[in-house]
Amino acid sequence: MKMPAPAFDPSQRDPAQIAPATAYHRHDPVWIYRNGAWHAGVVDGASGFAVLVTYERPGARGTVVDTVTPEFIVPVDPSPIWDDR
Repeated sequence: MKMPAPAFDPSQRDPAQIAPATAYHRHDPVWIYRNGAWHAGVVDGASGFAVLVTYERPGARGTVVDTVTPEFIVPVDPSPIWDDR
């Protein structure tokens, strides 16, 4: 079973509903919005301002590591399909 990607553009989000960067922790599964699409990723770290995420490289093999501000990521809803940490 694959989790569906979010169905909204980050510009449509209510700023009051965006979690701060400090809410994210290493290994948290997230969706990251890059190049006009959502991609499955994992948090590598976070500061008070931004989140470092590794995500699948769109249309190619490998991964990308990127630093983004919180409006471009959303946490994955906890589900039994994700492995326990």
